[in-house]
Amino acid sequence: MKAHELQTSSTQELENELESLKENLFNQRTRGILGQLEDTSLPGKIRRDIARVKTVLRARELESQD
Repeated sequence: MKAHELQTSSTQELENELESLKENLFNQRTRGILGQLEDTSLPGKIRRDIARVKTVLRARELESQD
């Protein structure tokens, strides 16, 4: 997920993406606990994607306050 893609997305799309990423992170953590996780770096990648989405949402929130 590129920063440019996030900045051009609507706020509703970003919120939906955030929920999807959170669900995916939960599923990956569960698979890791069960020992079924093949790519152990995936939860970290998902966490970084969540941070990117939250950063864009927060920036928009601050812009709207001005």
